[in-house]
Amino acid sequence: MDVQIFGVKKNPETRKALRFFAERRVKTHFVDLAEKAASLGELRRFAQKFGVSALVDSGSKRFLDRGLGNARMSDDRWLELLAEEPLMLRMPLVRQQNKLSVGLAETEWSGWVSTA
Repeated sequence: MDVQIFGVKKNPETRKALRFFAERRVKTHFVDLAEKAASLGELRRFAQKFGVSALVDSGSKRFLDRGLGNARMSDDRWLELLAEEPLMLRMPLVRQQNKLSVGLAETEWSGWVSTA
């Protein structure tokens, strides 16, 4: 079983996700969003399942600095903005084949590990 985790090392939820899978000896591929943004296609995959609003961290410093609290944009424009500014994403984004999660979802991950 391989898991891909999108996040930043400074984010506590991302660190918890990395620790969760490491403790269960699950091979992880970590994508540090501070170094390399997630592709638009990858973000679309998460948005199709959860909706764009679930991907936006409206409490993030980057979101607040840009003054987007009252912004009204199309889903496509939000996805483009999130691809440009990955620090506005809710983290971690976790993918295991076709299974996806946004944020800390240890219960869901436990199900993935037990079925593997």
